[in-house]
Parts: sequence; structure tokens; C-alpha cells
Amino acid sequence: MSILQQEIKFLSGVGPKRAELLNKELNIYSFEDLLYYFPYKYIDRSKFYKISELNPNLPYVQLKGKIVGFETIGGGRKKRLVAFFSDGTGTIELLWFKGLSYIQKSLLLNTEYIVFGKPGYFSGKYNIIHPEIENALKTQDVISAKLQAFYNTTEKLKKSFLHSKAVSKLMNNLLIILKDKIKETLPDYLLKKYNLISLEDALFNIHFPQNADLLKKAIYRLKFEELFYIQLNILQKRSYRIHKSTGFVFSKVGDFLNRFYENNLPFELTDAQKRVLKEIRKDIGSGRQMNRLLQGDVGSGKTLVAVMSMLIALDNGYQACIMVPTEILANQHFDTLKEFLNGLPVSVDLLTGSTKTAARKEIHENLLNGELQILIGTHALIEDTVKFKNLGLVVIDEQHRFGVAQRAKLWKKNHQPPHILVMTATPIPRTLAMTIYGDLDVSVIDELPPGRKPIQTIHLYDSRRLRMFGFLKQQIEKGRQIYIVYPLIKESEKMDYKDLEDGYESISRAFSPPKFAVSVVHGKMKPVEKDAAMNLFVKGQTHIMVATTVIEVGVDVPNASVMVIESAERFGLSQLHQLRGRVGRGADQSYCVLMTSYKLSNEARKRIDIMTKTNDGFEISEADLKLRGPGDVEGTQQSGIAFDLKIANLAQDGQLIQYVRDIAESILDNDPDLKNTDNYILASQLKKISNKKVDFSVIS
Repeated sequence: MSILQQEIKFLSGVGPKRAELLNKELNIYSFEDLLYYFPYKYIDRSKFYKISELNPNLPYVQLKGKIVGFETIGGGRKKRLVAFFSDGTGTIELLWFKGLSYIQKSLLLNTEYIVFGKPGYFSGKYNIIHPEIENALKTQDVISAKLQAFYNTTEKLKKSFLHSKAVSKLMNNLLIILKDKIKETLPDYLLKKYNLISLEDALFNIHFPQNADLLKKAIYRLKFEELFYIQLNILQKRSYRIHKSTGFVFSKVGDFLNRFYENNLPFELTDAQKRVLKEIRKDIGSGRQMNRLLQGDVGSGKTLVAVMSMLIALDNGYQACIMVPTEILANQHFDTLKEFLNGLPVSVDLLTGSTKTAARKEIHENLLNGELQILIGTHALIEDTVKFKNLGLVVIDEQHRFGVAQRAKLWKKNHQPPHILVMTATPIPRTLAMTIYGDLDVSVIDELPPGRKPIQTIHLYDSRRLRMFGFLKQQIEKGRQIYIVYPLIKESEKMDYKDLEDGYESISRAFSPPKFAVSVVHGKMKPVEKDAAMNLFVKGQTHIMVATTVIEVGVDVPNASVMVIESAERFGLSQLHQLRGRVGRGADQSYCVLMTSYKLSNEARKRIDIMTKTNDGFEISEADLKLRGPGDVEGTQQSGIAFDLKIANLAQDGQLIQYVRDIAESILDNDPDLKNTDNYILASQLKKISNKKVDFSVIS
């Protein structure tokens, strides 16, 4: 066993109790886990101030001197210990409010100490409250660093005295043991070509930087390696799929697609749709399995592209299916496909949790005998009882809402994996697309169909509600319909549920019958009630739908022209953009009204500003990534490729991601299987990565 795999409890200064805390609180189980637990900031410890130089505006100072006296002041909770610290140029008070007897016993008079902390100024005297203090002689036994690293810890750790300083001491103990024992993880030719410092130097200097330049080089080396191996792993899997995995050959375009194109096409295809169809046709005719991600804003025409792709599958004697996350969306797709395919001899059916037993049995039989050509459904599609005669194409809509293992079940519905088209209306930032979905081929529909007008987004404070109601009445008088959405972040949150109830009551008073009709939809309703309320709105029998975010996906009402989002500050950018996309689906001018309170955090204000300035989903997704970070952006938790970034940041390191991707591509172009002697290290590192993670790369 490698020394890095040693359990953390065996490190000097840890032991079983502290090890248990480090396991639970920081996920640190081994020496390696601690080694890769990186600091979040650094403070310059190279300079020593003289007490005579102090001023209260200095953030942190380091002093060297002696304690010349102690005094205990006050009593009870206000009791404090004061040490008078002098360096010959002046005196400063060091104050402690906790652990007074221990501190007084451990500190000696007239012994040289190094003191570090933030200076304060009170009653004409300088002080430092709860300073870091070390015996000047003992610091010689510690790895010296000009910049002091600070580590994130938790309240539980701090209660057990495992604060940042203690973590730093553990790191010191670890690095002393590991000296000359850290094996290089990149080949020598990469280190030389790209001017990278060794792994050992990088790890020593990330924790105990000797100077700012070495810290910069350490960070760069570690980020380079982390992102490089992610890209190498992704690209090798992608290369394997492209060159070695076989796929059904859809060699012809026949009667189904031609008749649809001539008689049923609802509008002229945009240039973006034509480009994407060309990319899909090239994939499905190549003899290799297609694994394509189709991105496009709500209303950009992704479904039409999916329908035409499925008709090519039918023309070649294969079946197709669409899997969606909700029954509402499944019903919507079913209705859309029936409308698209009206008059064509295509058999389409719907399978959801609500499908009755008799209908379900008939669907199963027709799938097996090949009479049923296109099946639309929810998670019900992945049940073991659902068997196809010849499934050739799988379309997954809003794919981030499915777990990887769920999606994998669909691939097993034929003797070899079918072609895969995954669609999302949540635009994915370029850096995330390269990293999370880097093994997929990506298509983008970046045009709206002709006649669509950009949605106008307006921000109003709660005090302008009456003005907003007046605007809604004008829209209803023009024959339009309205969505009013309330935040329901968790269905158990009473406060949020009350928001919707109160809102519904006030809206019902302002828009009373018989002139106005209001329906309400929320997550606590039974599916039958929810569908009934939705259908009233879809059929135009209600003017206003008061809802929670259950309508974020799956309602297409071209007549709806206004989306009002209440407490908009409580939504993320991606969700706001999705909700806005529920309107603007017809030819009329549409509006999105963001209602907020006056009290907005800086981040909330930025989100609202971005929404009012742009309708571009990709611009919004990039901003969302910068504001929230990659771990929180919708879809990353369930993506096909799992990774835990220790130091790189997808929001900030976009250029480096592209750079290392290009390097990885050039290596694989020359040595696809990494068999060359120079690349032995790369192959062994990839093997380690593969052993740690389940390989879902071939299933999106």
C-alpha cells in the first residue's frame, strides 16, 4: 500500500477521535485526502512590523517581541486576560476572553514570541484580540513559508481545536513524512514542454509557499493536471465511441420524412435547424453510434428536429422513443407529435404512470411486434416490461432531470445501443459543455423560428403591484393569457406554500368572475387535479394561471403573453430563464415581469439586471456559472461524468480548459491507446481515475 493511502488516524497529531471528525466534516480519510485539501487564501507573513509602525487600518500584522507582564481584568463573563507585549519600539495589549488559565500557563515572560493578528485601537492603545502566538525558537521546526495558508474548517472541527492553524500543523507533519516520496503524475516531456514544476514542488508550495511566484506556479501546475486528466479521460472515451463502437446505419431518407417535409412541415426550417439535422444525418449514417447533445432555448424548434430524426429511423425500419421527466411534458409531446404527424401512417403512443393496465398491455404487445413505431413516455419507459422490437433512436428531453443509471436502462432495450439524442433548453456554459458533456457531440439551435418577437423583461418592486394588475387586465382584454408564478423551493416549506395561497386570494379578488377566470396549480395537488387545471388554461377557459414552478417545464400555450414571477429574487438565473421561456411562443409581443421586494442582495440584484438586459440563454448560463459556481448549475450533479474539482474552477478557468483539451487531443491523435513508453504515466493515471468512477461516458 502506498504511503498516501495510509489512514489519516496514523498521522502524528490526529488519532482516532480527530480522524473521525476529519472523515465526517471534510471527507478526509487518508494522507492523500489531506494532501489535496487545499487552502482557500494566503496572508503574507514575510514582513515583521514594529509596534511603533502600527495603525488601525492594517488588515493583519506580524510582530516579534516579548511578553513583559500579565493582568486579569473584570469578572464572570467579562473576565479577560491581557498580556503586555513589547518589541522595544512600543507596547501592545494582547487580549483573550476564552481559555485564560491555559494561555497564562503556556506563555512565559521575557521569551521571544511571534505574534500575528488584526490590530485594533481602543482608549488610545493598540491591541490584538485572540492573536496567533508562537515561540520564535519552535517556529524553526516548522516548514517555513512566507505566505500563510488558511484552510476552511467547520464549527465542529473548531470546537475540537481543529481550526485552520491546526490543519496547517497537520499538513506540516504530513509533508515532512512525504519528502522525496511523492511520485510524479505527468510525463517528463509535458513538464518540460509546458514549463510545469514537479508535483512534489507544487504540493509543498500550495501549502507552504516560499514566495508569491512559486505559489502561482504551484496553483497552475495543479490546475493544469486536474483539468488535463478530465479532458484526456473524456476524449479517450469519445475517441473509443467514434472509432470502435458500432451503431445502426440509417442509410436512407424515405417516404416518412419526405411526406412530412412536403405536407406537414409547420414552417420553414431555420438555418440552425437545417445545420443540426445535417449533423444528425451524418452521425446516424456513419455506422457509429450517435451520442449528440442538442442545446437550444425554449421555443427554438428542438422538438421538430427530434421528430424529423425519428422519421429517418422509421424510414430505415427502426422504432424511436422520447423520454421526458414529467407526465405534463409527456402529454404535451404526444399532442405535438400527433399534430405534426397528422395524415401520416405513423403509429404513436403514450406511456406514463397514469396509463391504465389494459392500454399498457396493448402498448407492450405493439412495441414487441413492431406495430408501434414511436413511444413517448416518462420513467415508465425504462421499466423491464417495456421491450421494443427494434429500437434505433432514443430522444431524451430535459436530460439533466434524469439520473445516469436511469438513462442507461434505455440503452439496453436493443442488442446494441441505439442512437442517442439528448435535448436541453437549459443552455450549458461552454466550459461546462467541454467538461461535463465533453464526450458528446454538441449541436446548438441558436435561432428562433421566424415571426417570434424577443420577450420584454420588466423589473417592478412590490409597491407597483396595482400598476402590474392594470397591465395584466389590458393584456387579457386583448385576448391574451397570463402566468403568475410563486416560489415553492421545497413543497414542505409552509411559508412558500402560504405565499401562493395568499397570492391566489389577492389575484382572485382583483380578477373576479364573471369577467375573469383564474386557475391554480401547485405541487401538492393530485396529478388529476393538476392536469385538469392545466387543461383549462391550455384550452383558454381560464385567463390566469397562478402556479408554482411545476409549470417551468411542459406547458406550451402560444396565447400566453405575460409571465409574472413573484419574489423573483428567490430564483436562480437558469430557473428565471426557463420560466420566461413559457411565454413568447406565439407571434404576439410577450412580457416577463419580475416582482421583487426592495431588499435585494447584491447577487439577487445582479441576477435581475442580467434578466432585464438579455434573452440570450448562453449569456445567462455563463453569468449563472460565475455567480453560483459549477456545482450548483442545474444538471451538473446528474451528469454522465462525475468529477470532484479540488483546485480548478470551471467559471474562471475556461481558457485553461480549452488549452489542456487541445493538448490532450494532440496526444490522442498520435497515440490513441496511450501505448507509447512516454505515455505510460498517462495510461496508469487514467486507469486510477477509471477505477474510482463508474464509466457512464458512453451513455451521455
